[in-house]
Amino acid sequence: MRDFKKYTVWQESHTFTLDVYQVTKVFPKDELFGLTSQLRRASASIPTNFAEGCGSNSEKEFARYLNIALASCCEVEYLLLLTRDLKYITVEQYQFFEEQLFKIRKQIYNLKTKLITK
Repeated sequence: MRDFKKYTVWQESHTFTLDVYQVTKVFPKDELFGLTSQLRRASASIPTNFAEGCGSNSEKEFARYLNIALASCCEVEYLLLLTRDLKYITVEQYQFFEEQLFKIRKQIYNLKTKLITK
């Protein structure tokens, strides 16, 4: 069993999720059960699936959870694009989140690749 808190990628994805929660506090109230909730859930899914995978019993199972985390990254990427186009976040905020998300996705992908090539 792995300690998920020791992984840099988990720490960064946790911080990313905290940042998403912060920025969504100012979204329109009519989005509370829509875009706000969906973006928060999708971003939290990244470190959640990573942590869940750390509790798995095999490299193959861990890699499966990393695939789910990668899919959540794609979902978040689209939702951030949508929030930018709806002008709920600025272009600068979008660029910040996009850079962070790219870095997280790359780390998860590299870890997954190492697991499946063992």
